[in-house]
Amino acid sequence: MDHTQLYINGEWREGAAGARINVINPATEEVLASVASAEISDADAALDAAQAAFSDWAARKPRERSEILRKAWELMTARLEDFARLITLENGKAHADAIGEATYAAEFFRWFAEEAVRADGMITMAPSSGARIIVQHKPAGIAVLVTPWNYPAAMGTRKIAPALAAGCPVIIKPASETPLTMLALMPLLDEAGVPRGLVNVLPSKNSGRLVDHMLHDPRVRVISFTGSTEVGRKLLHSAADQVLKPAMELGGNAPLIVFEDADIDKAVKGAMLAKMRNLGEACTAANRFYIHEKIAPAFTKEFTRAMATLKLGNGLDKGVDIGPLVNAATRDKVAAFVDDAVAKGAKVELGGTRPNGIGFFYPPTVLSNVPETADCVDDEIFGPVAALQTFTDEEDVIRRANNTEYGLVAYVFSEDMKRAMRVCERLEYGMVGLNRGLVSDPAAPFGGVKQSGLGREGGHEGTLEFMETQYISAEW
Repeated sequence: MDHTQLYINGEWREGAAGARINVINPATEEVLASVASAEISDADAALDAAQAAFSDWAARKPRERSEILRKAWELMTARLEDFARLITLENGKAHADAIGEATYAAEFFRWFAEEAVRADGMITMAPSSGARIIVQHKPAGIAVLVTPWNYPAAMGTRKIAPALAAGCPVIIKPASETPLTMLALMPLLDEAGVPRGLVNVLPSKNSGRLVDHMLHDPRVRVISFTGSTEVGRKLLHSAADQVLKPAMELGGNAPLIVFEDADIDKAVKGAMLAKMRNLGEACTAANRFYIHEKIAPAFTKEFTRAMATLKLGNGLDKGVDIGPLVNAATRDKVAAFVDDAVAKGAKVELGGTRPNGIGFFYPPTVLSNVPETADCVDDEIFGPVAALQTFTDEEDVIRRANNTEYGLVAYVFSEDMKRAMRVCERLEYGMVGLNRGLVSDPAAPFGGVKQSGLGREGGHEGTLEFMETQYISAEW
């Protein structure tokens, strides 16, 4: 691997303590690379570099920022294969899935290149006083970005691109399991023309202490985090001390509802995408399947048949559809969910047994008759396991779908658009996929409600997360 050091102020350097983090290939369980681990003094150096770069970047014409982001898109698009291979090596996902992520990741640069020139303000006249109301959006300041392991490229670019478009410098703390992809992105940004110090990357085995330190530095004004609700709550506590702008994309427990009038072929294809994209290691993954009892046998048969066609193996091998889970702990947690559901009465339609051998593999698994008491109904499975239940009543399924502290995404399949829209509007979720199993799009405001997060990423709203609104009352 070419880049395994910290990236601070446009330079590669070792961590202050000389410590390193081993990155494991989840398909082989071998050490893929050893990456420098940042300490508090490294974070201070990154903060100094970001602050020094801030004023000039914030003062740049929006078109100048836009052109640099556009160049980043062009460069990343030309190197999709390189990024996909690296994603597969450190994350485990199949090559086709990795190509999809790299393409999606690059698209954030193009979208926010266009949004960089659209931070529209407003001038109006106050109705009572006649004074002019001038509203403008200004870059907030240094943003700390904390990204997860499940999308090592896309979760970074989804934050970096809007921050740069808004005029903010960033410090990225990538997940310890998958830091290589984000480090590999830095030479590309340098080539695109991103100034020194504007983007800094700090892998660290002491993530909590490092991030907490940065969140208590007065120069930091934004915290953007993607990860578990548990960690998100802790970061919000830390952010409160400095009253930082928080953008939080947290956990999910997505329901997928298939009504009796649904097109079963369409529902199965959508369910496969909602469940198995990224091997189910996504907060958007369908977690609870509610199938109307009239079509449950047909849906279960066709869905199980589709799941059975997926080939499990090393993500770099030809013909492999799904790779290993990211680590042993994730694999063991998925296995425990299955064992618990079966012990409580669920029926195994497919899979359900951890394979022997090297690698953190778990097969595509379909469970039917899953009881409400099963642990996987309340918690994110984060793996290739579909937990199927049945329903008969619209009111009941809405109640069950909403009966969770999470509210990230839900999926609805129905050919009755009047009912479909009625149900979508009553679901307590920030996003709904209607007759499709994919909601993520750089042009759309991605985010949840309840304990699935705060703020939005993507769309026009994504840039505003890194900006402060200033109002000037003027007379002339």
